[in-house]
Amino acid sequence: MSAPTVASTRPKPLRIGPYASDTPVVLAPMAGITNAGFRRLCREQGAGFYVCEMITSRGLVENNPLTFRMIAMDPDEQPRSMQIYGVDPATVGAAVRIVAERDLADHVDLNFGCPVPKVTRRGGGAALPYKRRLFEAIVRAAVDNAGRIPVTVKMRIGINDEHHTYLDAGRLAADAGVAAVALHARTAAQRYSGTADWSAIARLRESLPAELPVLGNGDIFCAADAIAMVAATGCDGVVVGRGCLGRPWLFGDLEAAFAGRPLPAPPTLGQVAATMRRHAVLLQEHMGVDKGIRDMRKHIAWYLKGFPVGSELRRRLGLVSSLDELDELLAQLDPHQEFPADADGPRGRQGSPGRVVLPEHWLDDPEDPSVPLGAELEHSGG
Repeated sequence: MSAPTVASTRPKPLRIGPYASDTPVVLAPMAGITNAGFRRLCREQGAGFYVCEMITSRGLVENNPLTFRMIAMDPDEQPRSMQIYGVDPATVGAAVRIVAERDLADHVDLNFGCPVPKVTRRGGGAALPYKRRLFEAIVRAAVDNAGRIPVTVKMRIGINDEHHTYLDAGRLAADAGVAAVALHARTAAQRYSGTADWSAIARLRESLPAELPVLGNGDIFCAADAIAMVAATGCDGVVVGRGCLGRPWLFGDLEAAFAGRPLPAPPTLGQVAATMRRHAVLLQEHMGVDKGIRDMRKHIAWYLKGFPVGSELRRRLGLVSSLDELDELLAQLDPHQEFPADADGPRGRQGSPGRVVLPEHWLDDPEDPSVPLGAELEHSGG
């Protein structure tokens, strides 16, 4: 199969504070996915910003051991990007101050996009920008306590089609001094279903100062999608989430596409198998031998999407319990099998749209700055 070429507009480097990347791409933080092992695997493929799993501000402030394991960074990770979730300005400010004082990261992203019920029912994630004064207080607390560290925000269009918040939130974040704004072009009610509305990214780009980077997120599953998003919206870079599940080489494709070079040839099944093994080794180095190989299981189906490898071999790979067993099973794959033409596209959770779970009376007053009772999550994740 010949390597395709993707037309590129050669956008300017993406700059977040003092850090710049010629490839304007950010790996979206994904719970249970973007640990140090996976980030290294992706960084080995191409340039960009690679963000760790979301952690809670409360976990940092209370020195939760799980939180500090989740923010483990490779020695050569640069810049070190961390995403923080919080609903209380005081707690978020204290958490960011800890990051700055202990030199735990070089860049902090604030999560205002998570749509899962355990987050939104506390007023967090994608629910929070509806409360404009509370949102503003949280962002300002983070920026004021970050010192030299640039702070960015990631958000959604709004709670649902009746409650769009992204334009107000973008302006408030810009006024508070953030270094970039990222928009997942879906509402919380959509979750990961349907189609992202890229026109919202264009409207956000038009509404904010030209010098403030605006990043687009949603439905980027191949390099052509990223180029199309930039062309359609004028955004300054893209955020890639589900598109890289089982496809870490996507970052190499993106680097080539944004540089105007031909894309690398799609990997054969043998090359995919080698990437799977590398992923397993990195997970073991990061998480321990047993836990690392168990964590690898959830990635198997994503890697093999579209390849006709047989249900029994898929099943056995999905239950793999050691690196030796993984080697034995990978050896049974046909290494010359070409990458399936229809293997790209949506991966990971999609689900269905649904009602967003919110705190009682949440929609009554968008100007209410009060922190919901029991809003802060007790532990990291989500």
